[in-house]
Amino acid sequence: MIYLDNAATGGQKPDQVITAVTSALHTCANPGRSGHKLSLSCATLVHTCRQAIHEFFKGYGYDRVIFTKNCTEALNIALLGVLRKGDHVVTTCMEHNSVLRPLAFLQKQGVIDYDVCPLDEDGNISANNIAALVRKNTRMVTVTTASNVTGATPSIREIRAALPPNVLLLCDGAQGCGHLDVDMRGMGIDFLAVAGHKGMMGIQGSGALLFSDRVNPAPLLFGGTGSISVSLEMPDFYPDGLEAGTISYPAVLSLLEGVSYLTAHKRRIYTRLGLLTKRLWSGLKDIPAYHIYSKPNPCGIVSFAHQDLSSEQLAAILSNEYDIAVRGGLHCAPLMHEALGSLDGGLVRVSLSHFNNDSEIDELLNALREIAKRDFNAYMGM
Repeated sequence: MIYLDNAATGGQKPDQVITAVTSALHTCANPGRSGHKLSLSCATLVHTCRQAIHEFFKGYGYDRVIFTKNCTEALNIALLGVLRKGDHVVTTCMEHNSVLRPLAFLQKQGVIDYDVCPLDEDGNISANNIAALVRKNTRMVTVTTASNVTGATPSIREIRAALPPNVLLLCDGAQGCGHLDVDMRGMGIDFLAVAGHKGMMGIQGSGALLFSDRVNPAPLLFGGTGSISVSLEMPDFYPDGLEAGTISYPAVLSLLEGVSYLTAHKRRIYTRLGLLTKRLWSGLKDIPAYHIYSKPNPCGIVSFAHQDLSSEQLAAILSNEYDIAVRGGLHCAPLMHEALGSLDGGLVRVSLSHFNNDSEIDELLNALREIAKRDFNAYMGM
């Protein structure tokens, strides 16, 4: 099958990631939970990964790198662990439900209020529009590094510069990390939530939250940490204070090797992905049956709609008849679809990896050309 659904999860991993995960499954102990040599060896590699992620994103110290099972967990820790009664938040219509649902929950509980920044005339999020929504009690601004619907990339530096210094900046890096250069200190980011299994080349079950020394998130989970076990309270230091329970050692090792791979090949990956994305976008815009909602972008995302079919119908045809994997639907980002006018039928999202090749793009385009010529009355009941 031609796999073009990398924004959901990376379909192909570097060999060194696979080797590391296999090794971890053969020689896996519980890191930091025992004093024997194997446990200590695993704990050392976990620390090495923490340090590597901190350096890759130019964070605020290895101890402020928290391992999570995904980006959603990281975002929930940042939001639920920091926001308090009376706080105001500015978010954007580009955000994923892993941001929108926690905010809606906190609002329903009477804890916070929030406003949503709309798209500007270029289909992006402008710093001025965000700044216009900031109030005296605004505690946090949340903005994605890249839309998982269109691949659009708001300017984080400009947004930070437009905000009052006391306002915290949370960035969802699910789609941007691994595709964009993210410098937490240089960009003024207080929270960066990372999905390990997409552009970062790790496996499912890997993720991280990095945070600045301006914040001290409260834990969402309570349990064993391997430290200060005599106390019935969570440790008051990081990372232990936010990592209750056993972490996924294979997932952490996959992320360590993913960071190593990206560090060594980043420029080649960026260039290759940009060329593939432009190839698909250029070919698709010449087929009148489709309306494209993406512009060429560094994240490999091209979303579009067929003039007659719903996105899920078109995705099903591509899967069942052409053996091509794409995603239809709303992509867990309802406000973005509302802003784009695609809430009813959703969009087909093609999301590429540098592991894809030109012939796969051409096969997809040929399939879409064939589909564009059909009479779809027979498919209306799908």
